[in-house]
Amino acid sequence: MTSKFFIVLQTIFILFVLNGYSKSEPTRNSARQEYINRYTKLAIHEMNEYSIPASIILAQGCLESRDGNSQLSRSSNNHFGIKCKSNWTGDRVYHDDDEKNECFRKYDSPVESFRDHSRFLTESDRYRFLFDYNIRDYKQWAYGLKKAGYATNPRYPEMLIKIIEDYNLNELDKYYKNGNYRQHGWFFGLGARHNTIYTDRKIEKRNGRNAFFAKDGDTYENIAIELAMNEEEILKYNDCEKGSEPDMNSLVYLQKKKGRAPRGNDYHIAKENESLWSIAQWYGVRLNSLYRLNKMKQGQEPHPGQIISLRKRI
Repeated sequence: MTSKFFIVLQTIFILFVLNGYSKSEPTRNSARQEYINRYTKLAIHEMNEYSIPASIILAQGCLESRDGNSQLSRSSNNHFGIKCKSNWTGDRVYHDDDEKNECFRKYDSPVESFRDHSRFLTESDRYRFLFDYNIRDYKQWAYGLKKAGYATNPRYPEMLIKIIEDYNLNELDKYYKNGNYRQHGWFFGLGARHNTIYTDRKIEKRNGRNAFFAKDGDTYENIAIELAMNEEEILKYNDCEKGSEPDMNSLVYLQKKKGRAPRGNDYHIAKENESLWSIAQWYGVRLNSLYRLNKMKQGQEPHPGQIISLRKRI
């Protein structure tokens, strides 16, 4: 009798715990959490540039791209399911959706997809009423998107709201132009093309250009996503080709380097196994400029003890 009573109590306890857990703590999808971690700063950047809640941006990205695992997002970098429409002049791909073989926009990078999503909402008359809403009212935005016809699924608003609430994405909306990132040193300016960049990296000036030292595991793609820049842009600034990655503690430039080194750095004496590229990175000088200043051919490397001119042509 006692044994059966104990088993019944144990069963009731287990059911209670499981039921309580399911109500108090939503089940977390590891792929979704990884997607959110990857694109959070990009979403905050877009929010501050275009006044769209970061919570809505991320929730839509999760839902439309299946947390970055849909065929459309993997093959075309289209994270928001945006179709071509009549005004689209860029690359395109074709997938079955509401109808067979529909035209979707294709992007070179996820950053371009996030940016086009922002422009898609801000430049279309059908979504204009959304910007009368409070940017922190994610529920109103979710229902507004459905009202404007963004998706055909009648449960679209509830699906967005669930993602936002399961992962507390509404907390990100607090960073809308309120200075919190400034207090943490998470912003810097890049001029007209990039008004404000949000990052927890230590940005410094090298030859008058914004740069930072790469961390272990950094890739140019991840850096581009974090800073809302195109990977090709960063590769160009750092004289790198597609497929190359930064070494830990190597300098990464976020602006076009200058044609010569700062005053007082007229020359550099090359060390053993030192490349012309590493010299260019250290002084913040474009690699082509060093080739030209030193009358060296493309791909030619300095020998140990060679004097490398950094300002005046030899």
